[in-house]
Amino acid sequence: MGDRMDGRVATYTYTGDALQIARKAEEGMLPIFRAQPGFKGYSLFATGDKVISISAWENADAAEKANAAAAEWVADNIADQLELQKTEICDILFSTPLGVSTRDRVTA
Repeated sequence: MGDRMDGRVATYTYTGDALQIARKAEEGMLPIFRAQPGFKGYSLFATGDKVISISAWENADAAEKANAAAAEWVADNIADQLELQKTEICDILFSTPLGVSTRDRVTA
């Protein structure tokens, strides 16, 4: 079998514009995650009232350590727009790269 990988799934409630929040995360959180040992990938999704952050890591320890980095960045940069509801560390069963960036989105 191939290598095992772990994910960090964080669910936030948000206020304001989800795309603006995503841009802040892509410009601020993504470089921090990339600098963490074991980083593999990061995605952000929005539903009607939630933002869901999913990051991929080499192992559960690296995924757990990302919690502290994420909490610090949110507190310092975007705490007025995001409130953490829950965080889970999970086993990634499969994943496909999407190649989506906020820079590709057109806003009115």
